[in-house]
Amino acid sequence: MPSSAPLSLLQGVRILSFTQFLLGPAGVQYLADMGAEVIKIEAPGGKLYERTWSGCDLFLNGVSAFFLCANRNQRSLTLDLKQPEGQAIAKRLVAEADILVQNFRPGVASRLGLDYEELAVLNPRLIYVSASGYGETSPFRDRPGQDLLIQAMSGLASISGRGDAPPTPTGSPIVDQHGAALLAMGVLAALFDRTRTGRGQKIEVVMLRAALDLQLEVLTYYLNGGQMRKSATSLASMVHPGPYGVYQTKDSYLVLSSSPLPALQAALQLPELAPIAKEQYNFQHREQIARLVEPVIRTRTTAEWLEYLVPRGVWAAPVLTYDEFFAHPVAQSADVTEEVEHPVAGHVRLLRFPLEFSSGRAGVRRLPPASGEHTDEILQELGYTQEERTRFRHAKVV
Repeated sequence: MPSSAPLSLLQGVRILSFTQFLLGPAGVQYLADMGAEVIKIEAPGGKLYERTWSGCDLFLNGVSAFFLCANRNQRSLTLDLKQPEGQAIAKRLVAEADILVQNFRPGVASRLGLDYEELAVLNPRLIYVSASGYGETSPFRDRPGQDLLIQAMSGLASISGRGDAPPTPTGSPIVDQHGAALLAMGVLAALFDRTRTGRGQKIEVVMLRAALDLQLEVLTYYLNGGQMRKSATSLASMVHPGPYGVYQTKDSYLVLSSSPLPALQAALQLPELAPIAKEQYNFQHREQIARLVEPVIRTRTTAEWLEYLVPRGVWAAPVLTYDEFFAHPVAQSADVTEEVEHPVAGHVRLLRFPLEFSSGRAGVRRLPPASGEHTDEILQELGYTQEERTRFRHAKVV
C-alpha cells in the first residue's frame, strides 16, 4: 500500500514552464506531481489558449476543464516576454532553474532571447526542453503540431478501423499524451546524467516521433516486409492473426484477443474452425476465422459470453463505455481519480498521476493556478522590491 506522505521524489528541482496546449503542460505536470517546483510563465491577461478553450465546451464556473486537466501543482507568473524587462526577469529565473520547457513555434524562443545556446551560457547546468510538432529543422516546422494532424501524417489514422471504412483516428489525443510522457522521461534521464557530469543539455521532443513510437510494433513489421492489410471483418488489426478483433454480441460488443485457436475451437465447437485451429495462431486464415466467429458471437449477450469463454482460456473482454468502466470494480480498485475543491470551478474530479511509489503518493499540492496568481510571490523570491513590482504592473511587464 503506498504511503500517504506527499510524493517528493523531485523536491528541490525547479522547472520553468513556457508551455501551452497539451503536450508541454501535461509533460510538466508529470514532473510536478513527482514533487518538482514548477513556475508556469504566461502572458498577462489570462489569454493562454488552454484557459480560453475546452473540449466539450466544458467550463466549470468559467474555468476551462482543459486547463484543469494538465496544470496542477504549479505556480503562475505573468510576464510580457516581448519587453526587455520581461526578458530580464525570465533570465533571472533561468539562472536559478534546473529545467526549462518550452513549446513555442520554432524560432520564437530565439527572438525572445530564450534559445538554448544563450541560456546555457547563463546556466550551464540547465536542462532545456524544446517541444514541437515536426522538429526544428523539418520542412513542416512552421505548421501547427496538433494531435489529429500528426495522427494523419504519421500513418496512425490509416491503420485503425475496418477496411471498408474511412481512416479512423483515436478518440483521445494519444500523441500529445505519449509525447508528454516522453518529455518527462527525457528530463529524468538528463537530471541523472547531470549528477555525473555537472552539465545540462538540450532535449528535443517531437510529436511526429511520438506518433511513430506509438506504432513501434506495427512499423517494425512494415519496415521489414510484413503484409499490411486492413480487414472488412471484425478484425481490429492489420498484423494479428484471427480472431483478434471487436465482435458484436446479442446486446453490445466484446473483444477477442490473441487466444490460442485450439482453446477458441474447444469453446465454440465450430466444425469449420477445426482444420484452421490445428495451429496455435493462424495469420494466413485470419479473415476466414473472423467470418466464422462473427455470427456465433451474436447469439449470446456479452455477459454470457464472458462467463462462458474466460474460464475456457479464451482471451475476451467487454467493450465498456466510460459510464460502464467507472462503475466497474476494476476501475474502483485502481483508484484512478482525485476530487478537489477549486475556489472558482467548484468540485472537480481529476485523473491521478499514473504511478505509485513506496516513498509517497502523488496528489494535488497546488490547484491549477489562476493567471498570474503567484506573480508577486515569485518576483519577491527573486529579490524584486515592492516598488519594482508595482512599476512592472504599471508598465504591463507582468
